[in-house]
Amino acid sequence: MLVSALKVVYLTAALLLGIYGLQALILSVLYWLHRRERVLPPAVSSWPTVTVQLPLYNEMYVAERILRAVTRLQYPREKLHIQVLDDSTDETRLLLERAVARYRQAGFDIDIIRRPERRGFKAGALQYGLALAKGEFIAIFDADFVPPADFLLRTIPYFTQEPRLGFVQARWGHLNAEHSTLTRAQSIGLDGHFIVEQTGRQRGGLFMSFNGTAGVWRRSCIIESGGWQADTLCEDLDLSYRAQMAGWHCLYLPELEAPAEIPPQMAALKRQQARWAHGSVQCLIKLWRPVLASRKPLSVRLLGLVHLGAYLAHPMSLLLLLCLVPLLVWDGGVHLKLAFLNVVSFGPPLVYLIGQQQLYRDWPRRLAYFPFLFLLGTGLSWSNSVAIVRAVLCRPMPFQRTPKFRLTSSAAGWERKRYVLHWQWGNLGEILLMAYAGAGMAFAAQRGAFYVIPFLALYFLGFGYVAFYDLWRQWRASRIQRRPASPHHLPV
Repeated sequence: MLVSALKVVYLTAALLLGIYGLQALILSVLYWLHRRERVLPPAVSSWPTVTVQLPLYNEMYVAERILRAVTRLQYPREKLHIQVLDDSTDETRLLLERAVARYRQAGFDIDIIRRPERRGFKAGALQYGLALAKGEFIAIFDADFVPPADFLLRTIPYFTQEPRLGFVQARWGHLNAEHSTLTRAQSIGLDGHFIVEQTGRQRGGLFMSFNGTAGVWRRSCIIESGGWQADTLCEDLDLSYRAQMAGWHCLYLPELEAPAEIPPQMAALKRQQARWAHGSVQCLIKLWRPVLASRKPLSVRLLGLVHLGAYLAHPMSLLLLLCLVPLLVWDGGVHLKLAFLNVVSFGPPLVYLIGQQQLYRDWPRRLAYFPFLFLLGTGLSWSNSVAIVRAVLCRPMPFQRTPKFRLTSSAAGWERKRYVLHWQWGNLGEILLMAYAGAGMAFAAQRGAFYVIPFLALYFLGFGYVAFYDLWRQWRASRIQRRPASPHHLPV
């Protein structure tokens, strides 16, 4: 009976994973069909007023950089309003006050806005600032972004042409992709999302998400759609779906790149991904009925639900591992005919491959970092699953920011900087799952089920990579600091 139940759970998890693999294939096809489409911006005779919102919280390393970037935006000075939405509690406050005073003296319309309390986190800050904004359009940049000078000149014209255009999203670029194997792997995943998935969704007529930053909203769209709401940790995903269900359109510009810093620390990446996993499932719980009841075609509604529940692939992946090992012990393995899943399993790798091929001339060289991306996707399944369970059980999860260190080269290090995250008990879960997968490999070898060893090895290495990466980096940094300087590398 128990073996039969395990097989049912295994089959269910495999089928659900197959749905997400199929979605990746669909988005790859949609991207390929629409990849050459371009929407040219119209000429603008009179530029509207724009408010640039910068939500900041303890960003001492990057606060001045983002201020410098937005004050270099090429836009009529009298039509540009800058809001620094500062919730900081450390020396970032003083840095901002000094920088804002300089820019104000230089003639910029720039304000520091501080709330009485940090209620609602980023969503609360954006909504609070919206009530004080002067602009008809709202551009949003997180602290680690460096938007190009012509960002507004390349986005605002589209709004003047289409009165129901609610928001425009730009593509994220990378300031520190070359920093480490971890950042290289993340850049591949992000490129796949922003080149293939976002382009395929928007041009294929599907629901598309605003990515929280590097975009512009029409103020009336935000207000009409219910404003920024803090009942989920993915306020961007929530608002973008509500806006599209209310009849607003969206536009994605893959040719417009706004570079940002990729988390160089595994603990920071885990925190970021857990927040996104928790928030997206909150959005699924909140919006699944409105999405199904919307006037969109059935295929759009169903793919929208799959999109909202994309992070559910992580607990499904974890269930495969948890079921497979006892099935090896009690039943000699999994004997289910799942050959069709071999086809859809190529969906996610295809998304990443197309992203690299479309963006970089040296894309074959970048394929060497694909294994690290797959290890990440597997190893993060524990922390993301914990976050998802909390969302399903309606247990609140605090909005924990992703620390930024202003790293732009492989020579720079984060190990001894402020905001570094240290060992957490959650790592114990990855260590135990690593041991569990290792035991499964031993059982598989003993029973001659060699066909499952590569599958289990992916879990073994993935959980080990996620659990010990930061410890290895910190140990390596301490050894370098203790090493005496070579005469050939003395400071000059």
